[in-house]
Amino acid sequence: MSNNSNPAPARRRANRPGVAFSEASAWRDVGAGWQPLFGSFRGVGYSIEWHDFLAKREFDWAASFHPGCVELCLNLGGHGFVEGRGGRTEFTPNTVGFYHRTDEPLTAKRTAGEQHQFLTVEFSCPFLARHLSETKAMLHSVVRAAVDGCPCEHVTGTTVRLTTQQLQTIATLRQPPVYAAAQPVWYQCKALELAVTFLVQAPPEEELFCTRQQRLAQERVEQVIFLLKQNLATPPSLEELGKRIGCSHFYLSRVFSAQTGQTITQHLRQLRMDRAAELLRSGEHNVTEAALEVGYNSLSHFSAAFHEAFGCCPGLYPLKTPTQRRG
Repeated sequence: MSNNSNPAPARRRANRPGVAFSEASAWRDVGAGWQPLFGSFRGVGYSIEWHDFLAKREFDWAASFHPGCVELCLNLGGHGFVEGRGGRTEFTPNTVGFYHRTDEPLTAKRTAGEQHQFLTVEFSCPFLARHLSETKAMLHSVVRAAVDGCPCEHVTGTTVRLTTQQLQTIATLRQPPVYAAAQPVWYQCKALELAVTFLVQAPPEEELFCTRQQRLAQERVEQVIFLLKQNLATPPSLEELGKRIGCSHFYLSRVFSAQTGQTITQHLRQLRMDRAAELLRSGEHNVTEAALEVGYNSLSHFSAAFHEAFGCCPGLYPLKTPTQRRG
């Protein structure tokens, strides 16, 4: 996969009068790294797409933005930016933000040498006007200007960190839990949910500082647990967790302990034991397989940890747990 070509000529052609815009040319070098999931910008008024590719060179991302769009980007991996009319949005791993393209192209780049993973939801302005009319006064100024067709000082918004629930939403959008016949309704509901979540501003009353700090702390704990569950066998280090969540690992350790009553290491051990017990209950894994699955190379260490958690050795689980013995 090569990102060596220059999509600028295609972008200039798309902007000439009478030439229909197509974003397919922008992703040509990405190949299977660009995956339309559902929708049609010109048809239903929104499109949802998944992107997963290695940028060998700095990648021109702006060539994919439809004129007259507001696009929401949920960025899991890689760095990039969108810039226009004095506004600039910087995307780092696990952040979400949005931007508005008028007829005038934006500037947007993805960093070379990185694996980029992100999901986009591209809304047409008529779609937003039709569905968000009752919340128009609460729309972000960039989105309100887009809906009204008015020029705005900035065409980009700010980014915020993705919560655990939002990370799970991305996974669900890639594998919808409904039959094909129900997907048009399901996807539109999800698209509108994301629009309301990120394009509608909070009420004017300011959130109390202590409430906000508590909410941020809880979100960071949820992110830690999500990242640990993703790979119990080789979990990220404490330093890596801090980098991915966006705070120092010392602070993250304090917050996690205050919120859960456990250190991150203790909670990881609990997650591993819970998963091992689940595997053993299924009857499809023996003790050795369960131990390796959750990151234990030593059966003696695994057995000791399991006995401490459940009161019996893993070879006898679940028949000889203390609860069942009492029964």
